[in-house]
Amino acid sequence: MSETLERKRVLSCIQPSGMLTLGNYLGALKNWVKMQDEFETTFAVADLHAITVRQEPAKLRSQIYSTYALMLALGLDPEKSTMFIQSHVPEHACLAWVLSCNTQFGEMARMTQFKDKSAKHADNINVGLFSYPVLMAADILLYKPDFVPVGADQKQHLEIARDIAIRFNRLYGDVFTVPDAYIPKTGARVMSLQDPEKKMSKSDDNLNSFVAILDDKDTVIRKFKRAITDSEGGIYVSEDKKGVSNLITIYSAVTGKTVPEVEKEFEGKGYGDFKLAVGEAVADELAPIRERYNKIISDKGELERLFRDGAERAERVARKTCFKAMKKVGFVV
Repeated sequence: MSETLERKRVLSCIQPSGMLTLGNYLGALKNWVKMQDEFETTFAVADLHAITVRQEPAKLRSQIYSTYALMLALGLDPEKSTMFIQSHVPEHACLAWVLSCNTQFGEMARMTQFKDKSAKHADNINVGLFSYPVLMAADILLYKPDFVPVGADQKQHLEIARDIAIRFNRLYGDVFTVPDAYIPKTGARVMSLQDPEKKMSKSDDNLNSFVAILDDKDTVIRKFKRAITDSEGGIYVSEDKKGVSNLITIYSAVTGKTVPEVEKEFEGKGYGDFKLAVGEAVADELAPIRERYNKIISDKGELERLFRDGAERAERVARKTCFKAMKKVGFVV
């Protein structure tokens, strides 16, 4: 028991906005599974964040179920981790309001993702789209994590959460833990198969640019066969060979081989053989996940039991933090 209490806390959340990709898996989700044995872990489906962009209700509901089921299929264990759906814990929205009143307009206006998303969704530039980093701060601070796993595109959000926590603690006393970024050594940055200058994304209009975790073997191999390389030949990592370098990164991540080992394995071979080998390796890695997912998603009753239990566990922690913050501000609680 004392060993458990001494473990550092880690929290991470993922939006249910479409099917998760190979990039999500190799960049973050695969590491979440490993973290369970090292840290006290909390994972959430961040469904409140999804509605900053207009959603079709039935589709959103389905994606929330799918995302939670996929987290289980990947190997996240409800016995080891607290796993829940964000909207099932009302303290997230409650604390977000308290923190909003302790966050400056100028801080939100500088957030780069607001500018990017406003450009993409010019017909729906809503207040939630502007202020959602405060909700993200509430997501984090409620559970007092020591670390938050972040990629390069999320560092700014963690920084604003830290700034809000420090300001609140300075004004009202010690309430929140100020978390640090956790950047796993083994997390692979996976780029688009069609445009290796940009990150692989599930929102890409070109379906051949990403591999979904639940794609079947034929689809995975077909997408890798169509992956962009170059006309030079030679299978090695180079700044001038971004497409080939991306495929080497992916193959290395799923096989456990080092980059030099991969380069040696395919020395003298053509791109056709190489892309087929990468596709087969990825398909073999994802097949067991897809099988487990299909079994889990077919039992809605058990799935609901698990995320309801997870929400109860999460709320026990969140309620204490939220009430403490509210009492410090001056509310009668």
